[in-house]
Amino acid sequence: MKAYWVRTEDGRTVFEPRDTPPPVAGPGQILLRVRAAGLNRGELIVGGAMHHRSGKVGGTEAAGEVHAVGPDVTDWKAGQRVMGRVLGPDRGGFAEYTLMQVHQAMKIPEHLSFEQAAAIPVSFLAAYDAVVAYGKLQSGDWMLVTAAPSAVGSCAVQLGILLGAHVVGISGSAAKLERLKAIGMQQGIVTRSPDFADAVRKMSGKGIDLAVNCVGGTLFGECMRSLGYGGRLATVGYVDGSYKAEIDLQALHSNRQIVFGISNSKAGETGHAATARGFIRDILPAFNDGRIAPLVDRIFDLDELAAAKDYMESNAQVGKIVVSVA
Repeated sequence: MKAYWVRTEDGRTVFEPRDTPPPVAGPGQILLRVRAAGLNRGELIVGGAMHHRSGKVGGTEAAGEVHAVGPDVTDWKAGQRVMGRVLGPDRGGFAEYTLMQVHQAMKIPEHLSFEQAAAIPVSFLAAYDAVVAYGKLQSGDWMLVTAAPSAVGSCAVQLGILLGAHVVGISGSAAKLERLKAIGMQQGIVTRSPDFADAVRKMSGKGIDLAVNCVGGTLFGECMRSLGYGGRLATVGYVDGSYKAEIDLQALHSNRQIVFGISNSKAGETGHAATARGFIRDILPAFNDGRIAPLVDRIFDLDELAAAKDYMESNAQVGKIVVSVA
């Protein structure tokens, strides 16, 4: 089968096409005929949690049809449409076939295409952890999202809207923010600098209940200054390359604030399964009945992975970049 490996070459990420044997489903696994896969920025960051320097089939999420199942799998049958994360040593959404653990498999809503379905698993589950499972966002709360047009950022925005929160998005592009306002985001601030805390505190009148930082250390302090009493700050990524930031312990202490990170690199199978179960219970019904839909920016063919990577690194996207595996 055709597969694209992600590896490091001269300090940069490259995708290399290889002809490899199809994997075989073992206990607790589904062999998926891949129809589409999502592209995630974490795979492009050399040394990041999702990147593998020595090389591995790329792609951490996929949508397609069940081709075969492991010997102990009874809930899935050949031909069923399925989407989910493809995590661990058998990862490989950028291939014609891949293995998926049963606890990650989700039925694709009938009205969604494979490309739309492939935009859901990684980014929406990361946003679910940040906004719902750990962020505890409630109706009427105020939420701030940096890099709001990004894949995880836009998913966090959508979840905030779904839950009835007041959502404020940060981006350096006014045009991108307008696209998010068109789907229900209430407020947007155009900036790439740590200069928004006063504005968002004035908007909310009390400070932000939940900030989702999809940028990194350069905006960490300003996100903290945006928080109100009992506010929470989720760190999702560090695309700015800034891994360290100062923290005002007195403000953290006196305001009973919470700081947490969102990553799957050390969650393990138990943690991955728990997140998927929660998402299926709390959010997937909203996809099934049309209250929420994936925001797909652009679709590339599998052989256009290099172009897809260049497009992602241009920061032009609003939502998700998807690869079609015809």
